[in-house]
Amino acid sequence: MHAVFADPGNEHWDFISVTNTAHAGELFLKAIIAKEHPLLIFKDLFSLDDNRADALDLLSLIKRGRTHDFDKLPQVLWVTTGQRLPNPDCFDRLRRARNSIQHFCAPEDEDFRALSLEFIYTIIDPLIRKNFGLYAIQYHEDHSVGYDYVVGCVVRHRLRFSVPSDFHVGEISLCEELEGADDAYRAWLAQELKKIGQEKLLAK
Repeated sequence: MHAVFADPGNEHWDFISVTNTAHAGELFLKAIIAKEHPLLIFKDLFSLDDNRADALDLLSLIKRGRTHDFDKLPQVLWVTTGQRLPNPDCFDRLRRARNSIQHFCAPEDEDFRALSLEFIYTIIDPLIRKNFGLYAIQYHEDHSVGYDYVVGCVVRHRLRFSVPSDFHVGEISLCEELEGADDAYRAWLAQELKKIGQEKLLAK
């Protein structure tokens, strides 16, 4: 929501979108890693042993455990699951932007909303689709309006997204949102809609 909507009074939502996006990415990457084994998200397993307990319990993990830092998660993901992070350049750009926003000040030469959307739909979306069967467009704060405007924004940014089998938009025109798009993007969206029998959404 912070990456999609821009109105007077929410001028700082673009900064919030970066921190929220990074937080979501961190949680999902750790969840994917934890599917292999929950202890793999901790960066120093040996420190969990206090030489007194017979078994490692949840309380000890909470008190003593330290999970991997955000910037190390792509490597941990690959080592534990064999999955490479999609779009590592975007990951690095968002990581640097989040660090600046949280600890110093926001850099002036970045479109934070565009960066957040790129991260969500080129990194988070394909990973959660593959590992959990989830679709990023369906997780939007304002459920009363559905994901129409989210999809419109994503299409205007020419980002590919996972399309659920019950995909439908009624508040926007995909044809209008596609104005100026290149042939490759148009062909990709047409193919995705054809897979679910929704070609009519591209009819003028």
